[in-house]
Amino acid sequence: MFKAIRRQDRELTTAEANDILENGSYGVLSVSGDNGYAYGVPLSYVYTGGHIYFHCASEGQKLSCIRMNNKVTFCVVGKAIPLPDKFSMEYASAIVYGEATEVNEQEKKAVLKEFIEKYSRDYIEKGNQYIENAHHKTVVIKLHIEHITGKARK
Repeated sequence: MFKAIRRQDRELTTAEANDILENGSYGVLSVSGDNGYAYGVPLSYVYTGGHIYFHCASEGQKLSCIRMNNKVTFCVVGKAIPLPDKFSMEYASAIVYGEATEVNEQEKKAVLKEFIEKYSRDYIEKGNQYIENAHHKTVVIKLHIEHITGKARK
């Protein structure tokens, strides 16, 4: 169903691709747009329990596209270092293919706490208060991973 990477000498193991996801700070979500164009949007995320989670407002282009077609891709670039003398880059990236679904209220609060742990570790208590006050304004999306690839030039 998914094509093999052409440059198999640069293919990463699943464990190496997972490592990129675990250590990344942002990724690019790509969805099918309602106008025939692909829509890619950079966003923060958490990777836990073998799933990728991100949040968004209860209305907007991203959520509208997911509700129309929940098959998405998500790309995280772990590193990108120019190699000027080689006219190339040293890089490592992971791409995930899967289906995106909205989570229930209980899972939403737990995942939002994961965001606080990842991005605002020094503000846990304040972050938990923020979640309690604003969780109803937020939708959390869970990306069920069907396929993952990783590629690197070392």
